[in-house]
Amino acid sequence: MLHTEILSLVRPAPDTLEEFEKLVKTYEKSFYHFAYRLTGNHDDAQDLTQEGLLKAYRAFHRFKTGTAFDRWVYQIIYRLFIDQYRKKRRRPFVASLDESPPHLDQEKTKEVPDFSKLPEDFALRQELGETIQKALLRLPEEFRAAVILCDVQGFSYEEISNILQCSLGTVRSRIHRGRRQLREYLQPYLSVERRKN
Repeated sequence: MLHTEILSLVRPAPDTLEEFEKLVKTYEKSFYHFAYRLTGNHDDAQDLTQEGLLKAYRAFHRFKTGTAFDRWVYQIIYRLFIDQYRKKRRRPFVASLDESPPHLDQEKTKEVPDFSKLPEDFALRQELGETIQKALLRLPEEFRAAVILCDVQGFSYEEISNILQCSLGTVRSRIHRGRRQLREYLQPYLSVERRKN
């Protein structure tokens, strides 16, 4: 797991380690999925999550107990993404049965669900997921983060405002514009699907 790799890099006090580890175990997969949606790449998402958690651990003494740990870490991950990852050359999203799926436990073998009775449904779901991820990656980073936090992670506008450190009006605008652009990017795919039916 990522958090064990991170904690091996520092020498934490036992009580701090226990508290931090407990919080990370609760939200680790959500942090990874947020990073994956932002980057569209398994390796970049792992790096971003790991860097975010390491930074969170180093600043954990400033974290106020009783406040929302997950929102605080989302904020750190988002800032790291804006600072570092948008400068990287974007790699295309590719899904393959030979490649590890975007999850945290790298020791697991790839399990392919049995959709033998419904191969068309499986193919359609896979194709739609890839199409949506590609469309997300075409959005400007600020719009992408707002749409992911709202429509994928399920945060309220107020929570997103805190995570992204911007006003409610800006959050509403980014989500509205991001959704509009997503619809435009997905329109060709949706038109083809309508013609098939």
